[in-house]
Amino acid sequence: MTLLETERATVSAPRRGTPPRRGRRSTAGYLFVAGYAVLLVAFGVFPTGYSFYLAFTNDQGQFTGLNQFVKVVQDYRFVPAFTHMLVYLALWLVTLVVLVVLVAVVLRGRVRPGTSALFRFLYYIPGALAGVASVLVWLFMLDPDVSPVSWLLESMGLHTFAAVLSPGNLPLILMLIAFWTGAGGWMVVMYGALNNIPDEVLEAARMDGAGPWRTAWHIQIPMIRQWIVYMTIMAFATGTQLFVEPQLLQTASLGRVSPTWSPNQLAYVYAFQQGDFNGAAAIAVVLLIVGLIAAGLLVARSNLFTLDEK
Repeated sequence: MTLLETERATVSAPRRGTPPRRGRRSTAGYLFVAGYAVLLVAFGVFPTGYSFYLAFTNDQGQFTGLNQFVKVVQDYRFVPAFTHMLVYLALWLVTLVVLVVLVAVVLRGRVRPGTSALFRFLYYIPGALAGVASVLVWLFMLDPDVSPVSWLLESMGLHTFAAVLSPGNLPLILMLIAFWTGAGGWMVVMYGALNNIPDEVLEAARMDGAGPWRTAWHIQIPMIRQWIVYMTIMAFATGTQLFVEPQLLQTASLGRVSPTWSPNQLAYVYAFQQGDFNGAAAIAVVLLIVGLIAAGLLVARSNLFTLDEK
């Protein structure tokens, strides 16, 4: 055997006493996700399965097929509650996607790095507030008697708190609360996604004569499309769970806001005021199906989980 062949054999031979690293990494990975998996089963999979069980049975545990769904759909409060939710979702999603992407693009391209960091921090501050605290802040802002922008409310013909909380204004009010609370965090996410676009791509666009807005529309936004879809799915899921905000507005308005304004409020009434947990579970399952269909359509149309080929 030549010297070169001896060296190759020595390099290629496995070292004795060295444990395989792949097994360690696999074990570490399983341990890392084990805690999440346990919590997912305990607080996600099991409650969902139990909801399906309640939705297809009665209070005696007897299988009733679709009777629970028929009962809640025929309730006179069902269609208005879902209509309110869909109107709110339309306002919330359009406003969120347009303004969040617009602000992120402006921060990325027209604001200096130090200043953009300050703006991102300021945008994120409202997201640190819990939903209840956000509603209380907005109750103060929307009361013409104490609001610092009472002049703006009165210029819109809203002279009393009751006028502000009229049924026609609720989707807009809830959209403002949701945007103020949640949009800042998504601006930070979109800004990070824009930072992942190679500078060479943007420089090539400028050399081809593309201005800032053409670059944003034809290059930046398409390259962060998957992040935009992800944001839309998460915001849609959050919007279908609307409960705290209309519930507090209903309490603060002394009953002027309907206690069944949203589907989750209607499910709450079924469960804790009427004692009908089966009907409440049926409403929850309907909301789950609506969310899954919407998410499935967005994922299918956007190729959200498709890996980029390199």
